[in-house]
Amino acid sequence: MAQNSRKKKDTVAAARRPEVRLPSLVPYDGGGLAPDGDYDGLRFDGTDLVDESGPGARFMDCALDGCALDRADLGNARFIDSVLTGVRGVGTDLAGASLRDVEVVDARLGGVQLHGAVLERVLVRGGKIDYLNLRKARLKDVVFEGCVLSEPDFGGAQLVRVEFRDCVLRRADFSSARMESVDLRAVAELDIARGVERLSGAVISPSQLMELAPAFAAQIGVRVEA
Repeated sequence: MAQNSRKKKDTVAAARRPEVRLPSLVPYDGGGLAPDGDYDGLRFDGTDLVDESGPGARFMDCALDGCALDRADLGNARFIDSVLTGVRGVGTDLAGASLRDVEVVDARLGGVQLHGAVLERVLVRGGKIDYLNLRKARLKDVVFEGCVLSEPDFGGAQLVRVEFRDCVLRRADFSSARMESVDLRAVAELDIARGVERLSGAVISPSQLMELAPAFAAQIGVRVEA
């Protein structure tokens, strides 16, 4: 009995993935985004949303395919039961946004502002995101799969049941982050620039432990010399 209890305690809680089933969608008419606008059951197909302003907008049961999001203002926007495929852009502002039951597939983004955002049941699969700002964000049941995250900033973020699978983490910042059931074992490349001491609540592989050993030693003031 004690052994079974120990096994249950040591098991990493798996993230719950989104199950998005989009209804029949209506093409977006291209009228431009509006602050606090409601967008339900729409398909944005290759839509140019560069410099569009839609803070507080709500996207429900939507598909965004190949859209340009450069400098789009979507602060505090809500994405619910939606799929974003092949979106691209630099400087997209999603600060304070809420993403629930969302799939982001093959995105090419840079400098995305998601600080203070709430992500729940989100899958980020494929693509590359540079300078992803998730400072003080809350992530619950989030999976990063087969993607490249270059210099992502998780500073002060809360991560619960977050999985990184077959993805690349380069120069990641976990300063002041809080973790619970965060699975890093399947990361293809793990490079932590700051916050290695905040990995309590995460699970890493034996090989990753060896790679991170110098950083752990430096954190507690131990010099390693031959």
